[in-house]
Amino acid sequence: MDSAAYKTKVTDAFNRAAATYDRMGVEFFTPMGRRLVERAAPRPGERVLDIGCGLGATLLPAAGLVGPAGHALGIDIAPAMVEEARREAARQGVGNVELRVMDGEHPDLPARSFDLVLGSYSVIFLPDARAALARYAGLLAEGGRIGFTSPVFTRDTFPFLPPMFTELIPLDLLRLLPESWHPEQLHRQLHSWLEHPADLTAALERAGFRDVEIADEPVPMTAVSGTAWVDWSHTQGMRLLWQHLPEAEAAALRTRLVTALDALRDGDGPVRIEVPVRYVTATVAR
Repeated sequence: MDSAAYKTKVTDAFNRAAATYDRMGVEFFTPMGRRLVERAAPRPGERVLDIGCGLGATLLPAAGLVGPAGHALGIDIAPAMVEEARREAARQGVGNVELRVMDGEHPDLPARSFDLVLGSYSVIFLPDARAALARYAGLLAEGGRIGFTSPVFTRDTFPFLPPMFTELIPLDLLRLLPESWHPEQLHRQLHSWLEHPADLTAALERAGFRDVEIADEPVPMTAVSGTAWVDWSHTQGMRLLWQHLPEAEAAALRTRLVTALDALRDGDGPVRIEVPVRYVTATVAR
């Protein structure tokens, strides 16, 4: 994978999406972020680092728990996302938060300066996430912890989406994406160490962690309509697929998804989908 080109694409995509990111009638990242914070359990007075903080779905709840004696730093590679997160922190009146534009794979931060590193649907997508985990271990003070989330990957489901989408989005559509997102590359980058808990545990232990805990839980995703979900997907993980689909294929996929999602609604109620999410926590091994 060309790491620089990949990061440029990611930065550009999130800069474009920042104004509407997670604000289009779909709830997912907010409940997932809150649950990650519950599992990681920040303590009053602790110093927290949130990798790929987005609009603060994880950062702001963590800041609330560490309180005024603590500090929460959120970093993101996309400047527009950092600006939106600043506005959201100000809107919520959270004062113990700092936001910086920074590459989460190579954070330029002092050694042993944090008690907790968090990353919700962010850490695992770095070009070399396993090497980054070792860097995070170096940022943690004695007894420091890490907590992050991941999709629950399986070989027979469409990556990053709830299982129901496997029947709606043919896997061969991934062939239209850049080579780094083809199925075989995704397997090398993600499935090879995230699919099986034993492999994930081994990767964390090699990176300098112990007491690894892995729990798969469903997160309720809600959308006001099928149309709202599809519009939202253009600002999230599916955006690369939409960008590379020919016009006819994109129109057909949009119709298929909206129809299937609206069929899940109870009258005028929202679309409700259970999304499997993997929560991972560990303690630095020193």
